[in-house]
This record gives sequence, structure tokens and C-alpha cells, in this order.
Amino acid sequence: MGHVSLASVQRMRIMLPLVRAIGTRVTQALLTVLGISVIIWGLLPLAPGDPALRLLQARGVQDPTAEQVAAVRASLALDRPLPVQYIEWLGRAVRGDLSVSYQTGRPVLEELGKRMPATLLLSGTALLLALVAALGGGLLCAAYAERWPDRIIRLLTQIGAAAPAFLLGLLVLRFVVVEFGVGRVLSGGQWQYVLLPAMCLAVSRAADWTQLLRASLLEALGAQYVLVAQARGATKLRLLWRYALPNAALPLLTAIGVGLGGLLGGAAIVEAIFTWPGIGSYVLEAISARDYPVVQGFVALIGLSYVTASLLVDLLALGLDPRLRTPQTA
Repeated sequence: MGHVSLASVQRMRIMLPLVRAIGTRVTQALLTVLGISVIIWGLLPLAPGDPALRLLQARGVQDPTAEQVAAVRASLALDRPLPVQYIEWLGRAVRGDLSVSYQTGRPVLEELGKRMPATLLLSGTALLLALVAALGGGLLCAAYAERWPDRIIRLLTQIGAAAPAFLLGLLVLRFVVVEFGVGRVLSGGQWQYVLLPAMCLAVSRAADWTQLLRASLLEALGAQYVLVAQARGATKLRLLWRYALPNAALPLLTAIGVGLGGLLGGAAIVEAIFTWPGIGSYVLEAISARDYPVVQGFVALIGLSYVTASLLVDLLALGLDPRLRTPQTA
């Protein structure tokens, strides 16, 4: 019995730092979401014009009466003090009610939801392309450090990191699609036409992640345990794949977690260029039409994706690296 109690105590000593670290990360994520919600909510009260009037006009009431406007303002809680408005809005947002689009008069969540699959297909393909390119490029750079493959890849990553996605999209559309007939100008969101816009979206992420992975791999190759393995006759491939890559993966995972939200947010311009029927192109139209509820919903989606991806990466890092479970002291 005493042995069981001792084992339980030892397990508790191992688990408590992990549980405490998880609780800290989750609390930070919730506070971040709360702060984002304040910023998002502020888009509507600070926007010019009367939201109630815009909503009525979207429903086909071009000259609404004062009573109609007052009724809509009351339904949207716009006639209440600002703190009450925020609480009311937050309560509806938590339930999935992001108001209705001024343009269509339909729920914002419904409008975004029906365009979500196309955006997820584009962003997911871009993520896969960027990750494969970063792994291949980073491993090649580390394997041939300061030799011609490393120099060529580093040059390409510098160009890729500096090239904006919209410029790449315009060049690809002009020379690849129009001149050579590869792909389609009006894609319609089909999976067989996702490669070109996904490549334009992935280039900058792949460049940044390749540079990060290269630096992490070279640092890991200088560790004592890697030098010992090299002295025992381990091949360069084994040193990179078996010893260096697992330890260099954490910085890359963190960058990927941050980049996931960026892929969703950065898809807007690429979607507009390739007429991809996703959320991004729809939001650009909403911005032009000052459809603030749609813009609010999009910003909420991007903010939530950033926080969720960062939280998942933090939790994964906690599981992979026990050193992160203990608070660092000065």
C-alpha cells in the first residue's frame, strides 16, 4: 500500500506542473479572446451611419419610419448603454448569433458558413504546400550548410518572403493561367483548381518557415548529444532526421500555429484575384458595401482561429518539452 501511495505522489509531482501550465495557457487564451471581442464589438458603434437604418434598407425598406428604426435599434440593443450593448452582443456571439448581413439580410454565420469549405480547402492546401517546402528546404539547407544548395535555397526564401501574395497571384494569373492556359480564371472553388492560388498563398509562409527550420536545425546539430552520435558514426541523414529535427520542431510548430490564422486572413486577396468563392472575397465585398456585421464576423473568425491555433500549439509543446511546464525565474 505504501508503494502505491508513493507512486501516486510521484505521478502527482509530474502532473501538477503540466496541469498548472495548461491552466495558465487556457486562461491566457480566454483573456485574449475577451480582449478581441471588445475590439470587434467596437467596430459597429464606431462605424458611421445608423446600423438599424442600414439593416432595414437591406431588407428592402428604403424609407423606414422612425418607429421602424426604433424597433430595430431595440432588437439590436442599440438603445441601451454601451456596456449593456457589449454584454448583449457577447451573449449573442457566444450562441453563434453574429447579427445579419446588411446586404442580404441573412445571418452572418450562415453567410460565412456556406463559404467556409472553399476557404478551408485553399488554406489547408497552402498549409500543406508550405510545410512540405519548409521541411524539404530546411533539411537541405542544414545538410549542405554554406554550400551551393544552401545558398540557392536561402536566396529563394529571401525572394519569397519579400514577394506579397497579391503580386504573385497577379503574375500567375497573367502568365500561367492566361498565357499558358493552366488553371482557370473563374475557378468556382473546385479542388482541381486549388493548386495555383494555394501556391501563391503558401510562398511567403514556406520562405519564413524554411529559414526558421534551417536556423533551428543548425543549432541542434551543434548540441553535445548530436556530436556524440556523429562520433559514433551516425550518418548526416540520421543526425538530421533522428536527432536534430525533433528538437528543432518546436519553434516551427509555434510559427505554424501563428501562421494558421494568417493563412485564413491572407486568403482574402488571393481569393479575389482568382475569383475563389471563399470567405475572403466575400468580406472584401462587404468592406466595400460597409456591411459591418460581416466584417465583425470575419474578424471574430480570424481572431478565434489565431487564439485556438496558438493554444493548440502551446499545449502540444507542453507535451513534447517538459521544460516548458516550469515557470522560468530570473
